[in-house]
Amino acid sequence: MEQKTKDWNEFKSNDSWSIFKIMSEFVEGFDRMSKIGPCIAIFGSARTSPENPYYLLGEEIAEKFAGLGYGIITGGGPGLMEAANKGAQNAKGKSVGLNIDLPFEQNHNPYIDQEHNLEFNYFFVRKVIFVKYSQAFVILPGGFGTLDEFFEAMTLIQTKKITKRPIVLVGTSYWIGLLKWVEETILWKENNISATDIELYKLVDTANEAVAYIEDFYRSHALSPNF
Repeated sequence: MEQKTKDWNEFKSNDSWSIFKIMSEFVEGFDRMSKIGPCIAIFGSARTSPENPYYLLGEEIAEKFAGLGYGIITGGGPGLMEAANKGAQNAKGKSVGLNIDLPFEQNHNPYIDQEHNLEFNYFFVRKVIFVKYSQAFVILPGGFGTLDEFFEAMTLIQTKKITKRPIVLVGTSYWIGLLKWVEETILWKENNISATDIELYKLVDTANEAVAYIEDFYRSHALSPNF
């Protein structure tokens, strides 16, 4: 018991010091992102190859938004994140990568602007930066991380913790099964969400549809950081 108490006290001491590491990530993230201007966050799988049609679509979407003056924010890794950063650079727009240290899959891609390449240790700090500085969320096909980012954005908007932002899901064939389950089970069968909640996202298949939906939203809403 004495050894366990000693270990616990040491853990508490280390835990207190971690607050400063967390604060430093927030300070650096806020300082660097505040200088970039309005951005679009593009999420998607790190495992998608450049030959995949969704890679080409992600690149096209990012290029169109960058051409309109938006910066492009991704998680900084390979796959669809790389595609989006590549599209941003194709249009000579700002290409931002919010990288995180992971045991696999995560190496920052070569299409991130050197001055816009941020490194994080904490997922939750990285999420806050994504949410605060993104004017819209474009969700390409992906795995657990992409689903987490989609539902995080949905939850924050649903609960009014952030101002309303457009959420665009790209790829009907990929997302339709999930969306049917959300509507048929979560909404109609179990009544765990409201009917208005399913209006928070838009399902599209082309870059032009994604751009049109977000541009239409901002004809009647102001561009601004959250909180």
